[in-house]
Parts: sequence; C-alpha cells; structure tokens
Amino acid sequence: MNSIISRLRRGLIFSFLLGFSNPGFARVLDMRAGVTDMSRRILALHHLSLWICVVMGVLVFGVMFYSMYAHRRSKHPKPADFHESFLVECLWTAIPVLILVGLAIPATSTLIDIEDNSDADLTVLITGSQWKWHYQYLEADLGYYSNMSTPQEQIDNFETKGRYYLLEVDNALVLPTNKKVRFLTTSDDVIHSWWVPDFAVKQDAIPGYINEAWARIDTPGLYRGQCSELCGKDHAYMPIVVEVLPEPEFDQWIEDQRLAIELASGQAVADRARTWTMAELMDIGQQIFLDHCATCHEADGSGQGSTYPALAGGEIPTGPLDAHINRVMNGSADTEMQSWAPQLSDLELASVITYERNAFGNATADIVQPLTIFEAR
Repeated sequence: MNSIISRLRRGLIFSFLLGFSNPGFARVLDMRAGVTDMSRRILALHHLSLWICVVMGVLVFGVMFYSMYAHRRSKHPKPADFHESFLVECLWTAIPVLILVGLAIPATSTLIDIEDNSDADLTVLITGSQWKWHYQYLEADLGYYSNMSTPQEQIDNFETKGRYYLLEVDNALVLPTNKKVRFLTTSDDVIHSWWVPDFAVKQDAIPGYINEAWARIDTPGLYRGQCSELCGKDHAYMPIVVEVLPEPEFDQWIEDQRLAIELASGQAVADRARTWTMAELMDIGQQIFLDHCATCHEADGSGQGSTYPALAGGEIPTGPLDAHINRVMNGSADTEMQSWAPQLSDLELASVITYERNAFGNATADIVQPLTIFEAR
C-alpha cells in the first residue's frame, strides 16, 4: 500500500511540474506581454522577481525540510551543542540585501520611465463619468463620448451574449502607432480608473485632479480594457476600446472626424429649421431613452427608488416644460443626473424630452422642437 501511495505521489508531482513547463499552460496563467515596450519591461521585472522568489523558496524550504529529516530525534536523540555563527549571520543578512538592491536598480529605472510624460507627440484628455468616457484630442481640438454598445437584450439574457460582451463601445479611442501618447485623466463625478492591460496603463480618474500616464504602441490593432474602480451600480458597463492605426491612417481619421463635425453642424441647422411631428420625435426619443436613460430609470420608466426616480407620473416629466428641459440639459447637482447638453444633439434632446413627457402614461401632449433646445443652450 505504501509503495502505491508513493508512486501516486510521484506521479502527481511529475504531472504538476510537467503542466507548469507547458508553454500553453504558462501563457494562460501568466500576465500578458502587452504591445508596448513598457509593458514588456514590467513583465520582465515580474518574471525576474518571481524566479528569484522561487529559487529562494526552494533553497530555504529545502534546507528546512532536510534539517527536519536528517536531524530527527529518532536518528540523533542527543541534540547538537553549538552556538551562533557570526559568518552565517552576516551571510543571511548580506545576501537578501544584495538581492533587494539588485531588484531595486531595474525597478527604479522602470518606475522613473513610467512617470516620464515629457515630449509627447499627442495628448488625450480622458474624462470619466457614470458610466462613459469622454476623449478630447487637445492638439486637434476634437472630442467625443464613448459608451458601451452591448445590446440590452444580451444583458437581459434575451439574446446570446457576443464574444466581447460588455467590452463593446460605440466610439473607440483612436491612436497612432509609434507616437508617444500622453493620457490626462480626470472625472466629472466619482473616482474612475482608466485601464488597458496591453498598454500597461492604469490611471485613476479623480474629480478635481489631473493624473498623467503615457504609452507608445508599436502594433496596430484593437485593444480592450475596463474601468477598474468600483464607480457605482453600472461599474461593469464602462468598457474601454482603443483602436490603434498606422500613422497615415490616423491622420486621415482626424480629417474625417473634422469633416463629420462640419456635416453634423449642417444637419443640426436643417433639423432646427424643420417642424417635427409627435410621432417622429417619439420614435427617435424612445431609442435615445433606451440607450442613455433606461439603465437608471428603467425601460418602463418605473425608476429605482429615490436615487433614480420614476419617470412614469414623475414630478419632472409631468411638471413645467422649462424645468424638464433644464434638468435634462444641465443635470442636477448632488445627484447622479448628469448634464446631457454636451452629449446629445438638439434633435436628440428634443426627442427624448418629448418621449418622457408622453410615454409611461405621461399624456402631457407637449412637443419639444430642436429649435427650442438650441435657444435654451
């Protein structure tokens, strides 16, 4: 029986070591290498520290277990009679000090480089809010919001979840390759944290503060991350997607965005010049409400307690129209109701306000036109 147990033990140990030696197994458990020089340096430091810990652990525990076995009472009933050794004490003090100094040199060098945000080729201001990101390209004077785009049907388990469930956005942050990009992070409301593992960038976004980080990405592609700070009830619905393009394509993308802004401005003028019907505004408003408002106020307008009040029969959507417009456009201080004026167009704001005042049984018959929103700005 003992021989069988011994063979089983050796087999388990061998299988365990073989599994860890398998490159595929190691890739699953190891941290990802990333796509920046800094991420690879951090991974190399991790591996160096890990192997030093492994070697030290094997040596220390090996000596300990050997001593327990070789000097057990049954073999040496009379204990050895010796006193401390000055040489041994010096060695077990000096060796850890040398190891720590050896680790501190490359770690300090890496930390200094991580904090070196100078000489950036591009600066992006990242502003977190519940629960979306705003990206502002400071040199190009261009900005937009990035919202999660995973369909609500998948969240409610009415549809099969996609490959990138809760990691999809409507507008990705677009960056060029081979350029030093400086990230400035802040927040409009609570503390968020902008984290993209492939860049080795994780920076808190704190209201009233500007934090800095940087990355130089070598490889084009699509990279995903998440808010890594518990920022509220929908913390899980705040993904990050970064699209990295070759430099010529990035420059073209910037020009395309400027052209799109000009076209949108012309479309906004046309929208204001037109008188929209109730049916048209209700159709547009329903989609805007589901995309931006239903998370807090529920799709049927029932709300979620005092924090997210019900819109069905609510004081604001059934009260004075001016107060409703002001609340949606400018938000409400000391609450989680944010300002939607910078995020939605005149038509979108007019539509969602019209929808809220005439849906959920709120039969006010009020119609808000885009021109009214434009004048309210």
